[in-house]
Amino acid sequence: MSRPLLDPATLSAIKDLSLVARTVIDGFMAGLNRSQVKGTGLEFSQYRSYQPGDDLRWLDWKMYARSDRYYIRESEMETSISVRILIDASNSMNHRDGPLAKMDYARYLAAALAYLAYMQGDAIGLYIFQDGQLFSLPSRKDPQHLSRIFYQLENIQAAGKFTEPLQYKQLFTGERRKELLIFITDMYQQQGEISGLLSSLAALQHELIVFHLIGKNELDLDFAGYTTLQDLETGKTVSINSAEMKKAYTEKLQQYLAATRMQLLEQQIFYRLISTDQPLDKALRDFLNQRQKSLT
Repeated sequence: MSRPLLDPATLSAIKDLSLVARTVIDGFMAGLNRSQVKGTGLEFSQYRSYQPGDDLRWLDWKMYARSDRYYIRESEMETSISVRILIDASNSMNHRDGPLAKMDYARYLAAALAYLAYMQGDAIGLYIFQDGQLFSLPSRKDPQHLSRIFYQLENIQAAGKFTEPLQYKQLFTGERRKELLIFITDMYQQQGEISGLLSSLAALQHELIVFHLIGKNELDLDFAGYTTLQDLETGKTVSINSAEMKKAYTEKLQQYLAATRMQLLEQQIFYRLISTDQPLDKALRDFLNQRQKSLT
């Protein structure tokens, strides 16, 4: 029987972010038994639900302790890395599509990824780009640290412009061991500041993944009842009340998205565009399927 997908607007009614993360990952794990997904960093062995008669030696007791459910680990791949989650919390992340802001989707996605990395035994760090500053929780792998990350994610308030380069020092002082950097952003930039940061991070030769969040109303230019839009960070307004404008917007948007994707791929940065109306467990499965194909 198929499992209902986890609509992000529905999840927004759950105030406990750790519960959101467990709910999303439980749905995600339910889909892993249909397709084995592996990849460097956030490496997943194949799981399936325990069935009577299964060899008890292959029960994943850590998974049971965390989810209160029995899973069989069908293959094993040793991995222990530092996963650093970077979140753009500048004011443009307050953009809404219906009841859900990009910032909300970012916090749910980050919480799910942090919980998943924790279950694998990876160290997790959190870095928040907000109002010109950089908040950081260096990578650790203990339950208390995961709780701290959930707390910070719950309390993020998108504000101001993107972080000033002067604050980046903490990003370049990580350990020398292998790291995975996951950057969640809407890629809104005024002077190439995000592209510059990504180039600098790519030079560290760690693995870098970018989740580019975009509202469905941005993709479709569907702002019913409005004739002008205001930039959340600059305050500038633009008219959207003509068919010609919508056609030009759509063409430029597609060119921009294609150029962004190519620019990042040329720097060996894994890129994934996500519309904020997409269910989170589906977004994770699609991401890992795409990632697996790119690694084979």
